[in-house]
Amino acid sequence: MTKPFAARLTEAVARYRAEIAGPRELLSLLRWQIDQGHALDSRDTFPGHVTTSAYVLSPDHSRILLIDHVVIGRWLQPGGHWEEAESFHASAAREALEETGVQGLRLHPWHEGSDRPFVIDSHDVPGKPSRGEPAHVHHDLQYLFLADPGAPLVAQIEEVHAAAWKPLAELADIAPLGLARICSLTPPGAL
Repeated sequence: MTKPFAARLTEAVARYRAEIAGPRELLSLLRWQIDQGHALDSRDTFPGHVTTSAYVLSPDHSRILLIDHVVIGRWLQPGGHWEEAESFHASAAREALEETGVQGLRLHPWHEGSDRPFVIDSHDVPGKPSRGEPAHVHHDLQYLFLADPGAPLVAQIEEVHAAAWKPLAELADIAPLGLARICSLTPPGAL
């Protein structure tokens, strides 16, 4: 039986902080919202709620799959608001598949088959006045995946202008912490 969302999130955040987080990754707002019992699985919860995203790498870690996001107007890793799934990484994988059509997606061995996040990035996002949504925070649980960059992609035009494999260095302006962690996994000279 799958644990309730709140229990899974509490466990994932605790494990991340104990095993992966740097000394400045306090995740204070996320932890406060967990302690307050906020429904972080609902996109209507403010000041923040959970999203998941995927760093989809080529097997040699030299390229990453990115999307040109319609609303945000820049290239990002695929991801989106939490929707019920058996795990956080399954939610991230579903977002990558929906937005890019990437096939053969597999969880990176770094995760050791667990739901331990690679990065937790709490970041500000603009609201949507048309939805009555204020500016808020996305607590993004990010996971690593591998896929064949030679397989065809099909961008989900409602949400993304395009999906494309880019050089890994493109993450420098998008997700510097994610890039640094990915580079630490890659043997010197492999890129």
